[in-house]
Amino acid sequence: MKSRILSLILCLAVLPAAAVPAIQSAGKNDNARPQYLPIQKLMNTFQVISGYYVDTVNEPHVVDEAIKAMLHTLDPHSTYSDPEATRALTEPLQGNFSGIGIQFNMLDDTVKVIQTVVGGPSEKVGILAGDRIMTANDTLISGVKMPQADVMKRLRGPKGSVVKIGARRRGVPEMIYFTIERDDIPTYSVNAAYMADDNTGYIKATLFGETTARELAEAIVKLQGQGMTDLVLDLEDNGGGYLQAAIDMASMLLDDDALIVYTDGRMAPATYYNASKAPVKFNGRLVVTVNQYSASASEILSGAVQDNDRGVIVGRRTFGKGLVQRPIPFPDGSMIRLTTARYYTPSGRLIQKPYKPGEDEDYELDIVHRYEAGEFASADSVHFDESLLKRTLRNGRKVYGGGGIMPDAFVPVDTSYYSTYYRDLVAKAVINRYTLAYVDEHRSRLRSEWPTADAFVGGFKVSQAMIDSIAALGEREGVKPDSAQLAISRPAIELIVKGLIGRDLFEQSIYYRVVNPIDPIYRRALEIINDEKLYDRLLEGNPEVK
Repeated sequence: MKSRILSLILCLAVLPAAAVPAIQSAGKNDNARPQYLPIQKLMNTFQVISGYYVDTVNEPHVVDEAIKAMLHTLDPHSTYSDPEATRALTEPLQGNFSGIGIQFNMLDDTVKVIQTVVGGPSEKVGILAGDRIMTANDTLISGVKMPQADVMKRLRGPKGSVVKIGARRRGVPEMIYFTIERDDIPTYSVNAAYMADDNTGYIKATLFGETTARELAEAIVKLQGQGMTDLVLDLEDNGGGYLQAAIDMASMLLDDDALIVYTDGRMAPATYYNASKAPVKFNGRLVVTVNQYSASASEILSGAVQDNDRGVIVGRRTFGKGLVQRPIPFPDGSMIRLTTARYYTPSGRLIQKPYKPGEDEDYELDIVHRYEAGEFASADSVHFDESLLKRTLRNGRKVYGGGGIMPDAFVPVDTSYYSTYYRDLVAKAVINRYTLAYVDEHRSRLRSEWPTADAFVGGFKVSQAMIDSIAALGEREGVKPDSAQLAISRPAIELIVKGLIGRDLFEQSIYYRVVNPIDPIYRRALEIINDEKLYDRLLEGNPEVK
């Protein structure tokens, strides 16, 4: 598209003078150089394409591509999204959407209900976990290889609108029909909150949305009621979200008026964000876990905790996304997210990692480059520019700018359970498909045998027969059996299978309760938070970062 536009611009030289608007002279002097603003050139180019191109021009597409090309010359995070993509981007952050209130999965090309939202439209009309949704408004959505995104379009819709659902239920021979009035459905960004031991609470946040701070406050109050004095806040794989959510969450963890972050830009003067008097405050020992996929708001929160010497950061260096995007919506529902400033931690560190305008591919491969350089295996592979040295605000510990937040306690990637056999099972979705089918077939027995989540977590075990069934399913999907590699990965497979079953039977939090013990970052976090001397030593001198 860029080359085509360039060619068309060059063609202006041979078009009649009347083809383009007149260009005003800079002054009375006829020899003066014409004043030809870039915006005029852009508008002229569009007029020429629209008026003279050999075929009918898809004008909205041409404009969209021009916008994308302009933004591409700026930085990796200034982006354009069409109306559909904009909705997909904003819905998870807004905390709700309008729909029928189910969690579903595609099992053998069939829409299978995993859970209904408590109090939601589907639960109210009697849809049950295990039901298979076959039709939506008389259109087949199962058995026709419909993409999951298209299925969601047919189930979601404006609040108050009605959809007629046809479903099949195990043990009922005929189709069951439900008329469902869509309603606002809450989405949750705090996916787990439980007591990891007698004193330590664990909270998992998957993004920073409109309701995340409220969810965090509710989780803290709940866990404090169960005896929590110390907290592990898990931000691993959290790609960020709203700045205000990070500020509100930090306000619960930091002293009042403590600096959280500041922004600065060419047309956006420096703005400082301080902790407010939050209605819920947590003052105990705090560990924040991060990894290479923790970005943006995750880095703001973990950077604020680190720079204020409020808690210990555990894991691996974060992504390094510290550019402020201002959303600029258009009337048609599309949107530009334009970078207007940069984020800086309280000590003055720039969070954003280096980039070259227009070289998005190399930027996107940064994680791969870091892996190849050995950064995920050893802290010694992370090299700091001494010119970017800063000091934490209370204890004067060394911290470095230049991209991302380096943890106080580094944890390498654990490959002890990895095998190509396990990789292939995951790639073929064998484990997920097996657990969906297993719960579907045994749901009544499982709920009877394990009536509570605590009973399930404490007592359920993955049997040899289940492992054999997974291997058999894998073989049918082209994954060659390998007993030696299965033995290596079996502990992880068993926990993942148990966690997925528990999630489908009860709630999302059960998955993390079951699977977290094989996460080395989680184990290290518990070790540190339960060792007061080690915790204090890390806050005082940061001995694990060179």
